[in-house]
Amino acid sequence: MVELSLLVIATLLVLSTVATRASSRFGVPALILFLAIGMLAGSEGPGGIFFENYAVAQAVGVVALVFILFSGGLDTDWPTIRPVLGEGLLLANLGVVVSTLLVGTFAAWAAGLPWLQALLLGAIVSSTDAAAVFSVMRMRGVNLKHRLEPLIELESGSNDPIAVFLTTGIIGLIQTPGSSLLGLVPSFLLQMGLGAAGGLLLGRLMVAAINRIRLQQEGLYVVFTVGFTLLTYAATALLGGNGFLAVYLAGIVVGNANIVHKRSVLRFHDGVAWLMQIGMFLTLGLLVYPSQLLPVAGPGLLLALFLAFVARPLSVAVALIWFRRPLREQLMVAWAGLRGAVPIVLATFPLLAGVPEAGRIFNLVFFIVLVSVLLQGISIAGVARLLGVNDERPHAPDAHTFVPEVRLNSRVFEAVVTPQSPLVGRTIIELGLPRGVLVVQIQRGADAIVPDGATMLEPEDHLLILATPESVTALDALRAASAVQLLRPR
Repeated sequence: MVELSLLVIATLLVLSTVATRASSRFGVPALILFLAIGMLAGSEGPGGIFFENYAVAQAVGVVALVFILFSGGLDTDWPTIRPVLGEGLLLANLGVVVSTLLVGTFAAWAAGLPWLQALLLGAIVSSTDAAAVFSVMRMRGVNLKHRLEPLIELESGSNDPIAVFLTTGIIGLIQTPGSSLLGLVPSFLLQMGLGAAGGLLLGRLMVAAINRIRLQQEGLYVVFTVGFTLLTYAATALLGGNGFLAVYLAGIVVGNANIVHKRSVLRFHDGVAWLMQIGMFLTLGLLVYPSQLLPVAGPGLLLALFLAFVARPLSVAVALIWFRRPLREQLMVAWAGLRGAVPIVLATFPLLAGVPEAGRIFNLVFFIVLVSVLLQGISIAGVARLLGVNDERPHAPDAHTFVPEVRLNSRVFEAVVTPQSPLVGRTIIELGLPRGVLVVQIQRGADAIVPDGATMLEPEDHLLILATPESVTALDALRAASAVQLLRPR
């Protein structure tokens, strides 16, 4: 029955949301609680829900990752990550390759897997999880110094594409004996190049469309961004590019631009990202049989500890050796490399492809993720304090969310848009006004309009402008360049 299915889904969502309170109170990462609720609701738990559809789980995971990465891009402040861009990209790519090789070599011995299957396991668990890193750091109140936080967030948001590529590439090698790892290099370059180009191009197109579409209802803008996010992923993937990289870059472009109803868009996508995290972890929890984890507990624990204490620190050291980061900062980056739902989603790929040992790989990956989130997620705040890299001051407000600056010494100006002005037909958001300038009212004939970013200027509009003393020069420049008659201040 539809009603029964809705009741089950609603109950699981409500329980997961309430569980975040327990997470912040008792220090247990929320992601573990989401997984636990899914496992309790599963066929071997009191819920008794039978679910063994790996294709559905993979589809849910892919859609969830699209929105999680897009939301992560929206929250990424470009001026903050620009100084660590080289470090982050090297860490996200070279670090994943080194980790794959180290874990694969160790897995061949510790778990007795064939070489290519061991390498596949290493690729699956090689990337840090954006959802896990973002949520755990926020929940645990971690506020790192020395530009570590943007470095970790940039890495976790941008290393999923290469992990997906390596996973699918190694599966292809297993299914096509005699092929070479070096043969993956041209395909990698093509996918990443098209993914980057698609993300930047479609991100800019999304910004332009949002500012020019002039929808009647504010809620339609968030619907538009949802559709455009899915379009970005699908179009890039169909053209042969990496869709995950594309949506992350598109999110960065949109998040760092001035767009209409920006605050509403960011808040909506933050909520969507949480919904996707919960849905993804619940689905993966339902997919796991706890009884099947016991046989892999020994090698799984060895692999999880090797990954946390050997492979991850070494991969960070290799990637950051060129940037002369102090040892304590490298150790913090290494310890913040949480694994989350991304490896579990990737572990469904060999299952659907019919790879030998795929079931054992899936259970090993799930066990490694559990240990990683429990061990590193619970201790991340303590490790940051121990290494002396945690800033106890609260987070500053998001710099890329445009909030007009109003002060007690702001002055009120009047301006008239002349008929020959190039501003006629343009919206407020397209004016590119600095933070200290705010158009508070437009007098249009007998009508007094309180404008928003989508309000279009017309000839003979009388603007009432609030400006800080420092921004008066910007008003002079606007008058000179745009045929706007600036009247005396009030």
